[in-house]
Amino acid sequence: MLDFLLYVATVAAIYALFALSLNLQAGVTGLLNFGHVAFFGIGAYASGIVALHGGSWLLGIVVGIVAASLLGAAIGRLGRTLAADYWAIVTLAVAECLRLVVVNESALTGGPQGISGIAGPFTGLTGIGSAIVWLVLCIALAGVAYLIAESLTRMQFGRVLRLIREEPVLAASLGHNITAEKMRVLAVAAPIAAVGGSVYTLYISYIGPNQLLPIETFLVFTMLIIGGMGNNRGAVFGALAIQLIYAGSRFLKDVLPIPEQSASSVRLLVVGLVLTAFLMTRPEGLFAEKLRRIDVHQ
Repeated sequence: MLDFLLYVATVAAIYALFALSLNLQAGVTGLLNFGHVAFFGIGAYASGIVALHGGSWLLGIVVGIVAASLLGAAIGRLGRTLAADYWAIVTLAVAECLRLVVVNESALTGGPQGISGIAGPFTGLTGIGSAIVWLVLCIALAGVAYLIAESLTRMQFGRVLRLIREEPVLAASLGHNITAEKMRVLAVAAPIAAVGGSVYTLYISYIGPNQLLPIETFLVFTMLIIGGMGNNRGAVFGALAIQLIYAGSRFLKDVLPIPEQSASSVRLLVVGLVLTAFLMTRPEGLFAEKLRRIDVHQ
């Protein structure tokens, strides 16, 4: 049981990186990135491919960060000519294109079977000791990402991003280059997700195309909605809450007459019901975004 709890906590910390990254885009800036899993996948596959060719795990993380930053800046530049809804659809298409590439490029990515046997930083440790060290590392990374996200959102940069979200026309009239700001936030957010993907791959020693399905992005959106869009603390809490629900719901088959082959679908159903309940009763999430307001007295 302890092994399972440590695993759940570790994966939750990794998804906190994923959620913090998306929160900078969707929550703070209002960029509905439906293909956010692409950044996660780039970091994951970078670590897998580098390890497959004899490189170190640290080099794999660095390669993933650089590649994700470049892709983030490129996707952000698309906002120059695309409206927000079309841009969201394009991000989904980019993520699906990436998944199709890794499925069909067997020589580089392992194809449908993925890449297994990826060596991580703690190969000499086993049992509870390894699980605890991984948990501490992932919590530390999530903590650093949280501090970065908090610093950015409290700076002038963060106020500009929120202005772009709320009043893009006003932001442009004040001289802010909206396309450049979108590129900057994506270039910052993408590496955070890439680190999450790299660490996840190193943790489970495997990466495959099933980890790049669109449902992964929408699970992270669920984390943000439950925790509170635009609130970094909410992103972290939402990641923990959804991971606990998602992992705990697998035990429903032990108390309910649920066929084994339907267990994964039931888990998604439970997450969907929780999401619906929050949207109906508390759409602002558990930690509502706090914005500075100026009271004007007549």
